[in-house]
Amino acid sequence: MTAPMLETARLVLRKPDERDLPFWMPFVMSDRAAFVRSQEPTEANGWRALAGIIGHWTLRGYGTLAFALKSKPDVTLGMTGPWNPHGWPEAELGWTLWSADNEGKGYVREAAEAARAWAYRDLGWQTAVSYIDPRNTRSIRLAERLGAVPDWDAATPHGEQCVVFRHPSKEALQ
Repeated sequence: MTAPMLETARLVLRKPDERDLPFWMPFVMSDRAAFVRSQEPTEANGWRALAGIIGHWTLRGYGTLAFALKSKPDVTLGMTGPWNPHGWPEAELGWTLWSADNEGKGYVREAAEAARAWAYRDLGWQTAVSYIDPRNTRSIRLAERLGAVPDWDAATPHGEQCVVFRHPSKEALQ
């Protein structure tokens, strides 16, 4: 699959690449990444994590999308989109916002809605989940604003302790 270039009212979403590294590294080295980082926060691990995200596209044919303001397309704000690494029970819609300066502006919701629509329309997904650490209250609130609800019967990745939020189906969003 060719990576899409999605646009919303304020944002552009594209396949992540090396130009995201200067924006990714401060995030992945910070406490902001505590809920998504699985390794010690070092520059080498940060580089490998971004390489894994980019490599997901090769292995699955799709992946998360980096997003930026249309007015500042060279300043990556975060990522969102389809994610389904080995061992995940279901395909996930994930998101990260890399700087606290951009919180509360609706960027992640706008980007996540576009990425979810793309997954439903072009990837043929019928549903999506978001695996969220119960301490990650900001992500929980975003999942709820996206219409997702806890699915207490859904399996979690590798038995991790998280809340599985089930997104509305493609049909329910139409």
